[in-house]
Amino acid sequence: MTDKYLESLLGQNEKLVLTARQHTFILLSAIAAEILVIGLILAGVTALTVMAVPLAAFGYLLLILPVVKGTYDFLNWRQLQYVITNRRVIQLSGIFSKNVTDSSLEKVTDVQMSQSTFGRIFNYGDIEILTASELGANNFRRIANPVRFKTAMLDAKEQMGYGEGPGAGRTSHSDDIPAIIAELDGLRAKGVITEQEFQDKKRDLLKKM
Repeated sequence: MTDKYLESLLGQNEKLVLTARQHTFILLSAIAAEILVIGLILAGVTALTVMAVPLAAFGYLLLILPVVKGTYDFLNWRQLQYVITNRRVIQLSGIFSKNVTDSSLEKVTDVQMSQSTFGRIFNYGDIEILTASELGANNFRRIANPVRFKTAMLDAKEQMGYGEGPGAGRTSHSDDIPAIIAELDGLRAKGVITEQEFQDKKRDLLKKM
């Protein structure tokens, strides 16, 4: 099911291509301490209860703290999303307050992926997205299945008409061009692309009609 907040970020005719998160290892490393504390509390309080120590059972209340902290860490991991649409790459984080960073696919100049030995074995890695915007680069750390993410992003960029392959920039039907121009105009109105970028792309598309 698509996240309702994420849906609210999408523009007209903007579609989700892929949603990814950090590898499960990140979650496990975040809650490892809480799991250890829970185990120690359970072992200690159970031993005291068996020894008939008065009020020992109240020690189980101590479980509240690591459980709450573990739940918070899980929600943080769950809410950190790396999203590819047919127009943008979005990083979305935050449980209650939200932090959204996005880059237009047309401004992506290069995509670099790095995987350690363990990353290749367990299928995680880092993705660095270089852009022509003032932000410069977006770093997605320990993302699960980075090859799929990188491929999906490059495919979306090519379908938008900014790929580097022999078929890049072509549309299958000239009737689609007015719709594409309308979508670009919507992005221009939202400030995702500049007026000059809109006019340049519009001119290129009209030549193909």
